Amino acid sequence: MLRIGNASGFYGDRFAAFREMLTGGPLDVLTGDYLAELTMLILARDRLRDAKLGYARTFLRQAEECLAEAVERGVRIVVNAGGLNPARLAEALGEVTARQGVGARIGYVTGDELLPRAAEFGWAGEDPRRPLLAANAYLGAFGIAECLRGGADVVVTGRVTDAALVVGPGIAHYGWTPADLDALAGAVVAGHVLECGAQAAGGNYAFFAEHGDRLDHPGFPLAELHADGSSVITKHPGTGGVVTVETVTAQLLYETGGPRYLGPDVTARLDTVTLTEDGPDRVRIGGVRGEAPPATLKVGLNRLGGYRNELVFVLTGLDIEAKAAFVQRQLTRALTDPPAELRWTLARTDHPDADTEERAGALLRLTARDPQEAKVGRALTAAVVELGLAGYPGFHLSAPPSPAAPYGVFEARELDAKEVEHLAHLPGGETVLVQPERPPASGEVAVEEPQSVPVDEAGPTRRAPLGLVAGARSGDKGGDANLGVWARSETGWRWLAHTLTVEKLRELLPETEQLAVERHLLPNLRAVNFIVRGLLGEGVAARARFDPQAKALGEWLRSRHLDIPEALL
Repeated sequence: MLRIGNASGFYGDRFAAFREMLTGGPLDVLTGDYLAELTMLILARDRLRDAKLGYARTFLRQAEECLAEAVERGVRIVVNAGGLNPARLAEALGEVTARQGVGARIGYVTGDELLPRAAEFGWAGEDPRRPLLAANAYLGAFGIAECLRGGADVVVTGRVTDAALVVGPGIAHYGWTPADLDALAGAVVAGHVLECGAQAAGGNYAFFAEHGDRLDHPGFPLAELHADGSSVITKHPGTGGVVTVETVTAQLLYETGGPRYLGPDVTARLDTVTLTEDGPDRVRIGGVRGEAPPATLKVGLNRLGGYRNELVFVLTGLDIEAKAAFVQRQLTRALTDPPAELRWTLARTDHPDADTEERAGALLRLTARDPQEAKVGRALTAAVVELGLAGYPGFHLSAPPSPAAPYGVFEARELDAKEVEHLAHLPGGETVLVQPERPPASGEVAVEEPQSVPVDEAGPTRRAPLGLVAGARSGDKGGDANLGVWARSETGWRWLAHTLTVEKLRELLPETEQLAVERHLLPNLRAVNFIVRGLLGEGVAARARFDPQAKALGEWLRSRHLDIPEALL
């Protein structure tokens, strides 16, 4: 058994988690996921300011604090904190080991960086106001495995798939080859459960209220990974949070799509995953089948999209709708050369006959975008400020106006895997070209829809929120939103599969009415997974909506009312 823990789900996650995981119980490998689509943009801007940057500096501080502890305990560390500059992070870690006298051997993985070749692939673009800042392929796990087999105590990578941080140690430990598709797929599923840190242990969990204060400070998860790719998800004893079939289900649905979870090493069949309780805070993952990976790699492109600004007008008391229309007319008249996009959103947070001024207020949000910084900077904010004594009664803003800020846009492309040079840099100085022989494509097996419960057999119904009988987890994939919903019982699952169609989703979430929506059923997880195309515009950094990462999309759905069989309530 290989015990692999996680200590970071994003750049900015709990700093103390590395020490908590190292000292909380036995581990063989400790991983940290620092990269997301937005993070790559942040790191690209860091690198523009200083060519020596471009990596997650938080991890370097964590290593200064914990590296000696990890070496003493024999725990190997695998992180993607290298971001856009893994070589420099590896060099900085070497400086830490020399300064502290720690005998840690450092390996790193490169080859994902494709920005210098952007023009070759037609990605550079023609608009100088929207330059390409980063272009990175999502590499697999075999480079990590090479570094570990080469004796590395610490492996840092750039843009690899999040699950690769777990799959790589599994390959190195068990000697899996590219042909071991089921084992690789099982490790991918374990890696996907671990990658978002405390979420697998009850963080962001729909039914948090059932667990009292146990979720106030959830621990981070670990996987007991076995040679066949099966695993048990658990956490260190005595840490907060809970690990249940439902917390693991929630994480499995996060940022996934259909039954086939594509990756550079294997295609994991999510419709084959089985979850079973294995004791308190222990969930066994088994049955995962793997298919050949696609011939292409995903490539993430981050561009400068332009500049944006946001102002929030507070509307108080009576005539809220009229006040909103009034200020919109005034500002439209005042802006002789308006930004390319002005978006107004009115949130009716006001209450009638309110006992406090705040409860009497509504929020009118103005979001402005333009390729030119000046148009959403002082030209806009000055026009707003000038309305201060000439606008609606009670005119004020929720915060002082701020300067324009750049925003990025994310775009996913595909590239033949043969075009990417995947390199493992071993602690001894050797560089290995990673070229795992890809297995031949395997035949796809159709996914059958489960038997639905006819409406006339569902029994009496009551109008109630969906969240009383179903959990949800949602997130972003570029400009698309993922929304997974699971039932809490087998009967509830049959009702959910019958009821929550694409048409019903559009009815419950009107924002999706004009968008393409895909629906996928995952019977083993008692879940329905939706992909809403284009809901997030050009990605999280573009902040196209109030909830730019769709983090709360699932909770909105759970709050919506529909006719639910009384037997389920």
